[in-house]
Amino acid sequence: MFSRLKHRNNKQIYYLCNYVRLLIPDFIFRNRLKKKLSSISKYDLNYIKQRVNYYNRLKKKYDLPNELTSLKDFKIKNHHRTYFFDTYQYSRFFKKKFKLNMLFGDITHIPGLPSIVKSRPIDDENHNSVLMKLNKVRHFTYTNDKNKFEDKIDKLIGRSAISKKHKKRIDFFKIYFNHPLCNLGAINKDTPHPEWLKNKISIEDHLKYKFIMCVEGVDVATNLKWVMSSNSIAVMPKPKIESWFMENKLIPNKHYIEIKEDYSDLESKLKFYLGNPNKCENIIKNANEYISQFKNKSRENLISLLVLEKYFYYTGQREKTSNLNY
Repeated sequence: MFSRLKHRNNKQIYYLCNYVRLLIPDFIFRNRLKKKLSSISKYDLNYIKQRVNYYNRLKKKYDLPNELTSLKDFKIKNHHRTYFFDTYQYSRFFKKKFKLNMLFGDITHIPGLPSIVKSRPIDDENHNSVLMKLNKVRHFTYTNDKNKFEDKIDKLIGRSAISKKHKKRIDFFKIYFNHPLCNLGAINKDTPHPEWLKNKISIEDHLKYKFIMCVEGVDVATNLKWVMSSNSIAVMPKPKIESWFMENKLIPNKHYIEIKEDYSDLESKLKFYLGNPNKCENIIKNANEYISQFKNKSRENLISLLVLEKYFYYTGQREKTSNLNY
């Protein structure tokens, strides 16, 4: 039990804390907003600005439709409880009359009006997709990897859900399921490819391998965060979808091993890095450093509030009160 929890967020604690927070009146949070935003002086202003403007790329004023639901009607729904909690944690700092368009789930399109999303296409025109740190109990998990890279198995491990909507993974498995440098398996019993079905394995067992498959699913690769916090290396094509993790800022062969979109160079890449362990150690070091920026909880909370403040400012609902120049 302990081994499993040290690599996963505890969902029971997550839900308990969030349900308890619902008992606290919202006006208490609204009264604390100014103080929260003023804490920006404690941090590197350029760093905060870069992060806020990465997530919220709005550059011109936009009038939201009158029929859009306001925050006072924002209610919890069982289907998207984590999305509700992760949005409400910050939206409750703002006036209930404000309107906020929220698209929950795996979003891979650019909406027609400014919307809060967990994921968006990596695209120069994705301004309407405003990223928040949503479903973080599942996506933002980190490892406590005690295994040395040099002692790990010289293979790529991959356990994934494989369904018709996971085309990228299906293509990967078709090529490499029986490859001697790979240990791959589908973990969902309703997979259209039962010949690939294998038992689930723990993150602890994944960490016995030098390389871990991080091919995108419907949107992002959920396991990428914990892989990059470990002493193993993520292997994947260049991301097409991004989230709060800023996947588009990852540098190929610095933070992860990049393979071609058709996966054709996987074998040559694995053999190259198996023969160059020093390069592997550098990738692990860089990946761990990249992960570290997301572990400052107070700073992450401030950035989230500023992303929302910018949203309300550019939708004409609030004057900017922070001293951050968008």
